[in-house]
Amino acid sequence: MAKLVEKVEENEMKMMKTDFWNDQKSAQELLKETKNYKDKIDNYSKLQSDLEEVEMLTMFIEEGDHSFENELEKGILKLEKEVYETKVSTLLHGEYDSSSAIVAIHAGTGGLDAQDWAKMLMRMYSRWGERKDYKVKILDLIQDPEAGIKTATLLIEGENVYGYLKSEKGIHRLVRISPYDSSGKRHTSFASVDVMPELDETVEVEINQSDLRMDTYRASGAGGQHINTTDSAVRITHIPTGIVVQCQNQRSQHSNKDTAMKMLKAKLIELKERHQKDKIEDLQGVQSQIAWGSQIRSYVFNPYNLVKDHRTNAEFGNVQAVMDGEIDLFINEFLVKNLFDKK
Repeated sequence: MAKLVEKVEENEMKMMKTDFWNDQKSAQELLKETKNYKDKIDNYSKLQSDLEEVEMLTMFIEEGDHSFENELEKGILKLEKEVYETKVSTLLHGEYDSSSAIVAIHAGTGGLDAQDWAKMLMRMYSRWGERKDYKVKILDLIQDPEAGIKTATLLIEGENVYGYLKSEKGIHRLVRISPYDSSGKRHTSFASVDVMPELDETVEVEINQSDLRMDTYRASGAGGQHINTTDSAVRITHIPTGIVVQCQNQRSQHSNKDTAMKMLKAKLIELKERHQKDKIEDLQGVQSQIAWGSQIRSYVFNPYNLVKDHRTNAEFGNVQAVMDGEIDLFINEFLVKNLFDKK
C-alpha cells in the first residue's frame, strides 16, 4: 500500500508541471492511472477501518459485554462481503475492464410483453449502477406508445463497470403471468443485452470513413412525440459488419454523432477482441454471425420465484431484489467461473 501512496504522490507532482497538458493523451492516461491507485487506497482504508471496528466489538464481548453481539455479527458479515468483493475485483485485469460501460438493451419478439421486459431490464441496470454510486446516463431510448421500450442505451460511468457488466451480455428470459393478456396466461419474453467498454480519447480505433453510413432523424420522446424540431438524432451503420448505433439524447446533432461514434468504436473493439482479429478491417461479416441463441439467465415470476444463471447455475429466490439491482451474485459467480475455466 505504501508503494501505491508513493506512486500517487509522484503522479500528482507531474500533474503540477506547467507542461502537463501539452500531451493530452499522456495526461489522460496519468489521470486514469492515478484515480485507479486512489480507489485501491480508499478501498484498503475502508477494509482496515471495518476490521478495526470488528476487533473492537470482539474485545468488548470478551470482556463480558454481550450487548454488542448483534452488531458484531452484522459487522463480520459486512466485512466478509467487502473482502469477497475486493478479491473478485482482482479478477478484472482485461485491457478495458477498468472502463465505464455502454449497455444496449433490445426487446425481442413478443410484442408488449417483450417491450415491458426490456424496460424492466433497463431499470435493473440503472438501479445496480445507483447502488454502486456510479453515474447512469440514457444515451438513446425508443419507447412504445402502449408500453415498454423497443431499445435503450445506457452509459454507466465508474471504475471497473465494464469488467463487471461484460458478464451481462446475452439473452435474458422472463417467465410470468402477462399483464397484457386478459386470459391470465403465463408468457415467456426475451430481451438482448449488449455491453461495450466506453473508450477514452487515448484509445485509437482506425475506421474507414467510406465504411460508414450516417442517417439523421428527428429525436422523439415517450409515445413518439417530438422532443425537438430538428433532425438532431444520429444513426451510424458500419457497412462491413452491419453494426448499427444511434444516439438521440444529447443536445445537438454534433454531440449525438460524437457519442454514436464512441459507441461504434467500442463495439468494434469488443468484436475484434472476441474474434481475435488484428484489425477492424478483418471483421467483415462478423456481425451477421451473432444471432439470438440460448438465454444466459432466466427470471421466473410464476409459477415460482427464481432467477437462475444458466452459465454458472447461480440462483436467487428473491426476484424483486434482483429487479431492484441486486445482481452482484451473478456477476461475481461468472467472474470466478471464468477464472477457473482458464486454469
